[in-house]
Amino acid sequence: MDDVITDIPPPSRFLLEDLNNFTPPPAPLPSPFLVFSSADSKKGFQPSLLIIAISSPSLHFLHHLSSKTLVGSLVLPEIPFAGNSVETSLKDKSCNIYALNDAGKLIMIVLVQFSVTPERAHAVAKLLIVEKIIPERVLILDSVQSRNFRGRLSPDETIAFKLETSLERKNSDAGDSSLVKGLEYYPSGSVVDGLAAALLSRCELKKIKGTLCVSWPDLGFPVMSLVKSLLVRDVLAGINYTTDGDYENEYLRLSRRKDRIDSDLYT
Repeated sequence: MDDVITDIPPPSRFLLEDLNNFTPPPAPLPSPFLVFSSADSKKGFQPSLLIIAISSPSLHFLHHLSSKTLVGSLVLPEIPFAGNSVETSLKDKSCNIYALNDAGKLIMIVLVQFSVTPERAHAVAKLLIVEKIIPERVLILDSVQSRNFRGRLSPDETIAFKLETSLERKNSDAGDSSLVKGLEYYPSGSVVDGLAAALLSRCELKKIKGTLCVSWPDLGFPVMSLVKSLLVRDVLAGINYTTDGDYENEYLRLSRRKDRIDSDLYT
């Protein structure tokens, strides 16, 4: 006779998905939304260029453009406002939208200062492109993720690549000036994911000229100089702008602090 106490129980007749049927599904997260300070936002914005900064060097440089004006924000309900300052700060978990006017041309800048999960990336991309902002051109600035790159990335080298929508590349091949010059295309076999990929896909679907520029590494004065030169030389060329504060030394201190924290993890 079998011993019901010591014998190994038979396998469950229920599959894992069957057992999950007895658990109520989690409540869906509220949808992200846009908030604008101007009444003109009801008509929407049609900038000549929309710059979306995700990488650390691009956030740091564009945050210190003193000639921009805060016009709105994107709100993710799951991101708490606790700890954010009254004045805009790089330490805040926020996604602010700015306007930069020059000679009648409107440039809009989005500073994404919090992490967007893959499940929310497409919802955020839809809000930033075509929902209320219908740009002629889009520039996305992100960092290369070593796990997605086919090849070896040395922490001592500074590089940048670009990806373009078919419309942007077609115009460049036809002789029109490309938005970002002098960069090689992202190597074949390497992958881009997350919010940057969702934004570029959104541009492709809506037939908008879009460029994704990814740089490596995420911190350090050399990559800061590379991103700055790219923006000043190609993107903001001919536009009157000013920067406030000693942002380069501030960024250098941030990079050194990050390097010190990383080295402590391996000692």
